[in-house]
Amino acid sequence: MTTKQLYGHIQENSLNAAQEFKRLFHGRGGLYKGFRHLTIDSIDTILSVAFYFDEPNEKELIEMLKEFVNNSLKYTRLVIQRRYLQGAPSEVLIGDVPEDLYLIENGIKIKLNLLSNKNSGYFPDMKNGRKFIQENAKGKHVLNLFAYTCAFSLAAKVGGARSVLNVDMSKGALKTGKANHILNDLDLKEVNFLSYNILKSFSALKRKGPYDFIIIDPPSFQKGSFETTKDYAKIIKKLSQLTKDNCTLLACLNSPELESDFIINMIEEYAPDFKFVKRLKNLPEFASKYENRSLKNLIFQKVL
Repeated sequence: MTTKQLYGHIQENSLNAAQEFKRLFHGRGGLYKGFRHLTIDSIDTILSVAFYFDEPNEKELIEMLKEFVNNSLKYTRLVIQRRYLQGAPSEVLIGDVPEDLYLIENGIKIKLNLLSNKNSGYFPDMKNGRKFIQENAKGKHVLNLFAYTCAFSLAAKVGGARSVLNVDMSKGALKTGKANHILNDLDLKEVNFLSYNILKSFSALKRKGPYDFIIIDPPSFQKGSFETTKDYAKIIKKLSQLTKDNCTLLACLNSPELESDFIINMIEEYAPDFKFVKRLKNLPEFASKYENRSLKNLIFQKVL
């Protein structure tokens, strides 16, 4: 793909972009030669671009993106993140970006930090997972493990969940999560935010249970706290102690080195009362050359 072809690609994909977040280009799926480490997102009037590697043609790309925004009737702001440079700030090339920025997904507002070079507070590829929660959480007691900024909790409460317990080691992420609930005018009376090391807190989680909906969405690797191949099984082994008889489980895995069977086989061995139901489809705009290794949102149901 040439830079000119990329211009046409994002132009076509932006035609039906509205206020809600939309990925216009997903180079990280490996389908576009020459732009493997590039993503381009539409966030209302913002064109948000991330480089995940030092692209040799970065200057040419940025000039093309400036031209695209300047010729656009929709976009008035251009933000560049160089994720491969540790500590490098985002660069606002056109317009300005407020610190209290938020995006919209399925009508839900989620706070967004585009002005740092770290995670923005939002993982867009998980949209179908959150939609599943929103559609199936009515009346449920939900346990949201590795909650981060609590987007799953937002979906659960909008979908009518009776209660949600959000658990994450990061107090800062949970603080943003609480702010996300306030932003959406959600009642916090039955929403709790606990800064726990999940692997060391099963007794506390059990006391606050049992739960009839559990979400497990860990990082694939986080130094000192979680490593998928070593630690995911520790959670699965405790599931039956935490759950009601009709519990639904959403087990997420975003490690390209592992396929769905990694989780499915683990459930069969350590939590056999849970049966695999389906893998949720990923969004088409996140298509991957190796789909079986892309994001895995797996649904299980506890049966007697």
